[in-house]
Amino acid sequence: MFRRLWYILFLAIPASFGGTTCSQPACGGTIFQGTQRPLTPISNGSANMTSAGCSCDAGWGGTGCNVCQSQSACQTGFTKAGLSVSDSSSQNNTLVCNTAPRVWAAGHMSCQVNNPTLQALYPLSSTLNILRTLQPSLTPASNITSFGGSGSIQAQLFYAGVEQFYCQADSCAQNLGASDNNQVDWSCQNLRCVCRLVPASNLTGAINGLRGTLDISCGQLNNSTNTAPCNFKQATLQSLFGASGLGLDGCTFGECIQQGVIDAGGNTTSTTVAATGAGLATVGGLLLLALVLLLWGFRSQRVARRANADELGGHKVTVEWNDVSYCIPSTTRRFSWLKGGATASGSSNDDKIILDTISGRVAPGQMMAILGPSGAGKTTLIDILAGNAKSGITTGYVGWRSDDDRKYTPRIGFVSQDDVLPPTLTVFEALLFAARLRLPEYVTDVEKQERVNELLEKLAITHIRDSRIGAKHGQARGISGGEMRRVSIGLELIAKPDVLILDEPTSGLDSVSASRIAKVLHTIAHDSTNPVPVIASIHQPRQFQLYQTFDTVLLLAHGRPLYCGPGSFAPADYFSNQESGGVPKYQKGYNVADYLLEMQATHPSHALSHQPVRGIPRQTTAILSPQIACVATPLTQIQILSGREWKILRRDKTLFFTHVAVASVLGVFCGGLYFKTDLSIAGFQSRVGCLFFLGALIAFSSLSALYNIVEIRPLFLRERSGRYYSPTTWLLSRFIFDVLPLRIIPTIIVSTITYWMAGLAHEASNYFKFLFILVLYTLVMTIFNFLLGALFRNGGVAILLSALTGLYQMTFAGFFVHLDSIPPVLRWLQWLCPLKFTLEALSVNEVSSGLMIVDTLQGVPVNVSASLIMNTLFGFGANNYYRDVLVLFAYIAGFAVGVIGVVWLRVKERR
Repeated sequence: MFRRLWYILFLAIPASFGGTTCSQPACGGTIFQGTQRPLTPISNGSANMTSAGCSCDAGWGGTGCNVCQSQSACQTGFTKAGLSVSDSSSQNNTLVCNTAPRVWAAGHMSCQVNNPTLQALYPLSSTLNILRTLQPSLTPASNITSFGGSGSIQAQLFYAGVEQFYCQADSCAQNLGASDNNQVDWSCQNLRCVCRLVPASNLTGAINGLRGTLDISCGQLNNSTNTAPCNFKQATLQSLFGASGLGLDGCTFGECIQQGVIDAGGNTTSTTVAATGAGLATVGGLLLLALVLLLWGFRSQRVARRANADELGGHKVTVEWNDVSYCIPSTTRRFSWLKGGATASGSSNDDKIILDTISGRVAPGQMMAILGPSGAGKTTLIDILAGNAKSGITTGYVGWRSDDDRKYTPRIGFVSQDDVLPPTLTVFEALLFAARLRLPEYVTDVEKQERVNELLEKLAITHIRDSRIGAKHGQARGISGGEMRRVSIGLELIAKPDVLILDEPTSGLDSVSASRIAKVLHTIAHDSTNPVPVIASIHQPRQFQLYQTFDTVLLLAHGRPLYCGPGSFAPADYFSNQESGGVPKYQKGYNVADYLLEMQATHPSHALSHQPVRGIPRQTTAILSPQIACVATPLTQIQILSGREWKILRRDKTLFFTHVAVASVLGVFCGGLYFKTDLSIAGFQSRVGCLFFLGALIAFSSLSALYNIVEIRPLFLRERSGRYYSPTTWLLSRFIFDVLPLRIIPTIIVSTITYWMAGLAHEASNYFKFLFILVLYTLVMTIFNFLLGALFRNGGVAILLSALTGLYQMTFAGFFVHLDSIPPVLRWLQWLCPLKFTLEALSVNEVSSGLMIVDTLQGVPVNVSASLIMNTLFGFGANNYYRDVLVLFAYIAGFAVGVIGVVWLRVKERR
């Protein structure tokens, strides 16, 4: 690690210096050669450029050959060094040589020191080289033609070709005179000088004591010689040499710079301002869009609540179906169109027939039982009648005929086999939630509550009104299975459906609970004011009383109908009177349902005659399911969903407090690990490591967002199929009540504790920019996990992919591997890594506070800008903060669109 850091410092030394101690001056060459530049050989412990006979290439001058003299010198040196400038259509990239005192990016100057006092002590030639760095990001070759951070200087004094001392200063400001480029003053702070070879008996103490502020002022440029007089002003020097400080004569200036930088007026903030403007415009546009949508939501809600009230229910609808068939096509048939084979509507012997030409009718006030053993096709027929999406091919006719023969889309209530209910809500709250979303908005909330209370009495569950539903399987047990089934039925009855269809409502219940369910359904079907056709599949009606509650019976065997007609003893009489097939006679006192099931099990369906259903239109068109839009307006949906999410969060505090506790513990752990990180090279690496740790922590802790989506998915599927709300409003409510309490608050806690314990940048602006980036990354990872949870039904697969994505991000974030050292075939993957942009923005924010590295390596003092080490070690750009912010916003928008698209298109109930 030490050798690697030393190599980094070797790359980050001032122009025209090198060697193992970073103090060996160059001998000829150009500043573009960097570490490949020839160095002055060391003789008698020092490197003497004069005795070594070092000379400059054509077009270069000054001690050390750092001052360009012509445009061709810049272009030739740049090309020979194998460097390239990124192409930009909006900027002139032609290299020119700026020989004026004004600095555009990073300029060199070389001056003669002709002070009489110094000449008396040192009669030979003395020169002072100064590198003034104003905007290092605009130099043609960052870290090669420049050194240090923005607004810094590096100065070396040479006597007879040997370096005597060097100085550094920062926080510099360039002030232009009346003649603009030809008269310049530089004012700097934090001057530090170190004596190298001056004998201790002379000026060592005075030189090492040069501290405080520094002014470098240059007079009018002589156009004939391209030189100007300058003054090196510092309090100690002014006390020694007068108010003008150390006088410098014959100063030459040279800076290789792109013409586009000069044309732009040296505006370093153009990119930043553009990025900031684009970011503000994006945020402003999003806020404006949100405001417009909110106003539209209020308006649509107001219109809906003032609409004319239509009487709910009251439509007597007859359900009838004819020749309904359903098959699952074979694999070869599904892809036969690729080979020019049969279409989906054709037939194939490999197709799996589930239903075969089934007909039936249920009128208002009738209750039909669909009987048959497992695999008979009961659930499939129930799904088709309920209009549920099926993955196979359905043909036949299903119709809903109103009593007044008007064109009317019926409201169908469907109760599945599984009771998928919110476990933390009470029975009353669950029914009221359904009422608020499924009843029209012109129905007042008081009327909705009255409707819920009436339904509780009808379902005989008033005694559990305020009991939490609880989970079927788990520790938080609540109401019984039979009570859950009645709540599920109530969720459908709350919308006053025209038809009620149930899939095995008595399965899994004891005889008493099953009998209660049957009585409730019988009461609903035979309601004196609003009779409703009820269709239910029954797996094992062991009780005769349960069987007797049904008015009509449809018996299925292997997907074929054996009987469709009146219930009670009529089916037994029908089969007992058949002369063929050897059907056993019905024995009086025996359960008719058991007789029917045993009879079809012992006699193949083709041996039994089929009783046709008459009076149904014979159509064979494809079945179209009745589609009813959501009743509640989007704003109402968000309000009701948010209310439920808040109740769940308030009652189930485990997840929230676990996140907060873990965030606090990890914050203390991480803060203790990087406690009061110093300003050494190792300390800077620890700072970046701390930032990387926080990003990785967020990436993996957001896995709980994926688990929440997987856990809530069944409830969402049931409620979406019931048209409770739209997927977009559900996602928005989930986002608000998952991201804020479970993502952003823990992120702020762990980040704040770590930030101040680790001793990162102390400015308030740096702290809030730090938090802003981590919150953005939290949103990126949360929405990304939402996307995985919606995309994959298998939660294990989604969690595995999320974990692998986290490892991938850690690899390409730039912390473990320098991004420029990655092979080009894989280097592009860094642009798909949100953690890379997060770590870069955090690092840039840290070094932008003026962080300086203060260290000593092998006795050589190191005092350089942290931005230089950051760029060399990690490849991060010093001006990329706002660009990274925009990239993270782009990730958020992209993942959000992906989540919405996947939920709308894929996360739907399909049986």
